[in-house]
Amino acid sequence: MTVLLRTRVTAIGPEVADLAEGGVVILFADGSPPELAEVSVLHKTEHGPSDGAPQKGASITLGPLAATITAVGSSAWSKVLEMGHVVISFNGAAEAERPGEICASQVDAEALVAALKTGAIITIAA
Repeated sequence: MTVLLRTRVTAIGPEVADLAEGGVVILFADGSPPELAEVSVLHKTEHGPSDGAPQKGASITLGPLAATITAVGSSAWSKVLEMGHVVISFNGAAEAERPGEICASQVDAEALVAALKTGAIITIAA
């Protein structure tokens, strides 16, 4: 297994749980503007990101929660590389609706909210 990105959650915005209940997690690197931090999971990269984007079938883990990537938007990984930003939709979609989105298999909403904790590790691996 090749780790494409491993990052540690540093802060959880006050509106993150509401989004996560709908299966959406927004990652933004530490130092994002305050208005974005409210809806974002702030993180600090520990490994990567790799030059190459993940493909369908790659794994994504958020703490104890695991899912499979089902689609990657055309600009999603370039935003990860540039500013540590991506929208992860745990909706199982075969195609990303937005260019900056990574879609992953559906997960239990309560488990997703529970996994979003400061210090949690998020890993994307192929």
